[in-house]
Amino acid sequence: MIQLFGEQISVLELVGTIFGIAGVWLTIRENIFCFPVGLVNVALYACLFFQSRLYADAMLQLVYIFLLIYGWYEWTHGKKKNSRLPVTKTAGKTSVFLFIIVLLSTITVGVLMKQQTNSSLPYIDSLTTSISLVAQWMVARKKIENWIVWIVADIIYVGMYVNKHLYLTSLLYFIFIILAVIGWQQWKKELIKKEL
Repeated sequence: MIQLFGEQISVLELVGTIFGIAGVWLTIRENIFCFPVGLVNVALYACLFFQSRLYADAMLQLVYIFLLIYGWYEWTHGKKKNSRLPVTKTAGKTSVFLFIIVLLSTITVGVLMKQQTNSSLPYIDSLTTSISLVAQWMVARKKIENWIVWIVADIIYVGMYVNKHLYLTSLLYFIFIILAVIGWQQWKKELIKKEL
């Protein structure tokens, strides 16, 4: 443990925060190294969230491993063999489908966490997990709306982590909100270029 801002912060949380910021920054820049950096980040946070009894978030980090590998492949190969995946918009039907997935998975996982574990915030933890899975899938497919979905998730995360006294992680997710706004702007420019 180290002392930071008058609070005890674990080295695990500090290193995870650094890799988290770096991973999102690299994603904004559409840099392929966002994926290996992201893998380190999620491994560290899986341990941290398990220690904090945020089990849905801990499981989410494990799922992120697969989504990061999937995204790494998609960004490398794109729609056509050996082409770069372009930034695109999410179709209306896909958006509705993703919303339904978030709703159903939040309820299902929330009930399971409440009944089967000592999870401290089962429904909020499940909601943020569900939203994050959808957002990460959208990143893997380079859907521009991923940044809006991340902003929603990150706002909820900030409050949840303050509640759990994970202040550095709360700060990280506040920074993620700012980075998501930057990401939205950067990817929007990319999309406009593509449409010209």
